[in-house]
Amino acid sequence: MYTVGIENRKRNPSGLQQNFGVNVSQSNSTQNPEKVGIGILPFVLAHVAVLAGIWIHPTWETVGVGIALYFLRMFGITAGYHRYFSHRTYKTGRVFQFILAFLGTASAQKGVLWWAGHHRNHHKFSDQPEDLHSPLQRGFWWSHMVWFLVPRYDETPFDKIKDFAKYPELRWLNRHFMVPPVVVGFAVWAIWGWPGLIWGFLASTVALWHGTFTINSLSHVFGKQRYRTTDTSRNNVWLALLTMGEGWHNNHHYFQSSVRQGFFWWEIDASYYVLKVLSWFGVVWDLKMPPEQVLHKNLVEHGDPVPALAPRSLAQSWREQLEAAKARFDAAHTEAARKVEAARVEALARIHDAASRAEAAKEECSRRVGKARRDARLRYEQAKRDMADAMAKYIPDGGIEPEAG
Repeated sequence: MYTVGIENRKRNPSGLQQNFGVNVSQSNSTQNPEKVGIGILPFVLAHVAVLAGIWIHPTWETVGVGIALYFLRMFGITAGYHRYFSHRTYKTGRVFQFILAFLGTASAQKGVLWWAGHHRNHHKFSDQPEDLHSPLQRGFWWSHMVWFLVPRYDETPFDKIKDFAKYPELRWLNRHFMVPPVVVGFAVWAIWGWPGLIWGFLASTVALWHGTFTINSLSHVFGKQRYRTTDTSRNNVWLALLTMGEGWHNNHHYFQSSVRQGFFWWEIDASYYVLKVLSWFGVVWDLKMPPEQVLHKNLVEHGDPVPALAPRSLAQSWREQLEAAKARFDAAHTEAARKVEAARVEALARIHDAASRAEAAKEECSRRVGKARRDARLRYEQAKRDMADAMAKYIPDGGIEPEAG
């Protein structure tokens, strides 16, 4: 059996292939590669059909259908799967909620609850080992599409998406996620024939896959960082145009609850524009925007170190920062322990000094009391002698003489 696996990091210190190459090799228990199941066949066949479509000449009409289906379903992903179901950046009614879920599911990117649940996990652990599609952790091609094809991750993380899992129609759509793309594909074939199926549906679906996947891969590798975040997210104008505004990825990772990912007027965000128009008609409402003061905080200043474009160097830098933070924590802990011990020693010294002074005061008090007693006894003895002398002087022989006559 052939499997798609990630090169062992320790075998390639340069990090070139491990970050941008996916190794196709036989199963090896020591490398423990992730296995791609039979579910990869529709994905591969769609690509093959598009390549074979060069023998089926497209018409302007079928090309127009393809472009329309691309952007319509991209809106289902960006405004639906992402900004609504994953981040709840605005509100809508139950009917339009289902329409968004149907459009997103028609892109053949699995179920709405599966997609949103895994995306919430991505933001919780962005570019950390728990992030399923981090180019920093597991390489470019893995983050771009391989992880999406591994059966190990087919299960929907319902614990991450309980707020929408309560709707039975969404659970049904999530379970039968191939129904919408099959329905759309059949409808296109029925109206425009084989040219419509190839160029109108399959070509736009393949383009939609890779357009969406670039946000997981390229937007964490190429572009600029406006805000300091804990990951490698970047802003890329070309990806923003390709994905109706999702390319402003650093903005999004900085303030995830914003319905608008192009924070400034010059950052084109087609998904937001459509949602804004829909809000005028009451289809959606409560569009969340980033506060003005937030837009001008945590900026990456000119000259600040920005992670390099190569994921390997980013990983190395991140590990060094974690190690430095741990070293600072250990140093702070050691310093705190030293200060506590010094305070304890000083307190004991003060207690000993106070005890010594108390003992000295006690001894001084005892000395003075003893001296006072001795002085009093001496004065008493002296008084007795003085009295005896006086009696001997005025009363001779110790008696009183009788009066004459």
